[in-house]
Amino acid sequence: MNAVIPLTTDTKNNTTFLQTDFNKKKFTLTYNTVVSNPNLQEIQNLGKKQCLGRTPWPEIDNINAWMITSETASFMKWGGLGMVASELPEAFNACFGKDGHSLTIVTPMYLGNTGKKKATLVNDIYEGAEHQKTEVTKIKTIIVPFFGDKNALVEHEVTVYKGRFANTDYIFLENERFFSINPHPLNPSAQDGCYVLNESGINEVERFAFFSKAVYILIENLCDNRIKDIEKPNVLIANDWHSGALSGLTKYFTTAKVENQTMSAELAEQIKSIPIIHIAHHLGYQGWDYENTSKILNSLYEETVSTVFRNAKAIKNANPRATNTLIVHDCYNQASCNFHLADRVVTVSKNYMEEVSKELGFGLDFRDILKIRKDHRTFFGIVNGYDKKLISPNKAKIDHINEYFKDFDFQVYDEHNLDAKLHNKKEFIKLISKIATDEEYKKQTIPLIDIYKFDDLTGLVQDIAKTPVFCATSRLVEQKGYDIAAQALINLCTKFNNFKKEFPIFILGGAGDAKNFELLTKLKDKITEINPKAAKRLFVFRGYRDEFAYAIQLASDFYLMPCRFEPCGLTQMEAMAKGALPIAMSTGGLVDTIEDGVDGFRTEVFFTEKRRVYGSNLTAQRLKNNINAYAETLQKALEAFYRHPDKIKQMTKKAMEKDFSWNVAEGSVYKYFNLLKTGHL
Repeated sequence: MNAVIPLTTDTKNNTTFLQTDFNKKKFTLTYNTVVSNPNLQEIQNLGKKQCLGRTPWPEIDNINAWMITSETASFMKWGGLGMVASELPEAFNACFGKDGHSLTIVTPMYLGNTGKKKATLVNDIYEGAEHQKTEVTKIKTIIVPFFGDKNALVEHEVTVYKGRFANTDYIFLENERFFSINPHPLNPSAQDGCYVLNESGINEVERFAFFSKAVYILIENLCDNRIKDIEKPNVLIANDWHSGALSGLTKYFTTAKVENQTMSAELAEQIKSIPIIHIAHHLGYQGWDYENTSKILNSLYEETVSTVFRNAKAIKNANPRATNTLIVHDCYNQASCNFHLADRVVTVSKNYMEEVSKELGFGLDFRDILKIRKDHRTFFGIVNGYDKKLISPNKAKIDHINEYFKDFDFQVYDEHNLDAKLHNKKEFIKLISKIATDEEYKKQTIPLIDIYKFDDLTGLVQDIAKTPVFCATSRLVEQKGYDIAAQALINLCTKFNNFKKEFPIFILGGAGDAKNFELLTKLKDKITEINPKAAKRLFVFRGYRDEFAYAIQLASDFYLMPCRFEPCGLTQMEAMAKGALPIAMSTGGLVDTIEDGVDGFRTEVFFTEKRRVYGSNLTAQRLKNNINAYAETLQKALEAFYRHPDKIKQMTKKAMEKDFSWNVAEGSVYKYFNLLKTGHL
């Protein structure tokens, strides 16, 4: 490659690294079309080879796969990514473990206390942030080279532990500097759990680049027979951008080390031959770090960084920002490497696969690459599953709700007994009114949740059976479209200012940033101006408590999902299981999982960046934007509730009957089994 890339030399160790902040100056990336050196030629051609599926899938008799993940629902959960990381391996092992197949979870051992999440290791018992415990065994301490504060490689110790939870083996990687969750004083309020800026100043991208490097070093140790107590994996699942650096390490780094004569060709081939499946949850999150671009690249590739970076050529595409697999334009991008180099890429619904490979607004810098992959069968869409018995209204959970809130009598129900759901609506009216009027009770039950001008509904609701209850308990982030819902509600209240029926109850909120909570508080104030009676039935909050969210869904007839994008969505599945009909945008996995007018409501059209993505052109011309489309769909749901209660009852039954469990007939776990074993669905 002919390129002007500033380098710096560590004279003490006689190694060359990318110069600090090289990306903040103008530099040129061009590639020779012919390279006589076979190792450099391999690095240059690898992106094309992988995207086109020209690497044969190995013959696998018994699957011994690793799920490499930043989150797990069992020990550190932030969202649906963590649910998949726990539930897919558990379902896989339940279905196929008896035949000698296994899926092991590899994850950091987080330790510390964010104020909301706490994790400890006491003697041999690890208790994660989700209050689950497992006994762990120390296996070995490995050395992971990574740049420190002085821009030089530091040998960090990572302790490898084994544990087991449910029916699944875990490998935990522990390092105090990178995996501490004790927050830094400057940590943003919206960052929590494994995404904190921690006490050592480590941000999420640097943390998970280190995690990828630690997993690579562990694999290198296993392939070189330096660890005997863990079986070498024969397939790797990289769960989203957090482990996005992995394929560059197993494929580029090994080849470059052979070139440098610091690794044998035999060992490199062992590591390179392990196929990697990258799960992309949503492309809005990729793991960017402009400030630390050179630091992270130097940390990952050490003395080979110049060789790798000069030859990390992307497959030819129309995007000049994505010509190098390790960066996008001038910024380190953790997901980029796996999008180019993984053996297979999977996203979490079929419709989202279509969106990201067609629409620039969804696929972003990787649209062209994913289109190439889709055309050559190295990119698939598999709908996320769940464990339905855990999210359906079950006795253990509802007994806990009653015990937690005290003096309440929420009841178990199913699609054959919807009278109990009506009873739960009455109980929730009492609960929300008690929270509104009893400050001490509020502090005891939902201490970390901010509420805004809650009103007492006692005496205001005359007939709960004829009062629709709408909720949204998703994260308060732009993706979830709370601003779209807010405008739709304003339109609704303006249109029905003299409404004669029982006006709907809306409960909106979740964990997230102050900006989106402020949007909801302004919504409350605006509706107070338009229709004070309606405003008394609007409840907005910020924060998350599982018991509170569960109680809200037990009482709700409808669940609002005005999402700007939703790759799969588990929330609509959870809502449907509780008989709350989703009212959703026609985007991503919402199209795959909600049948409009049968088990929920979807917009007739969907736009991104003023471009129609879903629906007919005539409908798009009539509705013009997502706000109008969503407001119309919300009104349809209301009219059905008031005028056609039998239809709503039938739809509720259909929604509760639906089962997205991993292991149902033709469920997603079987698709993953085929993919792991053969490289195809």
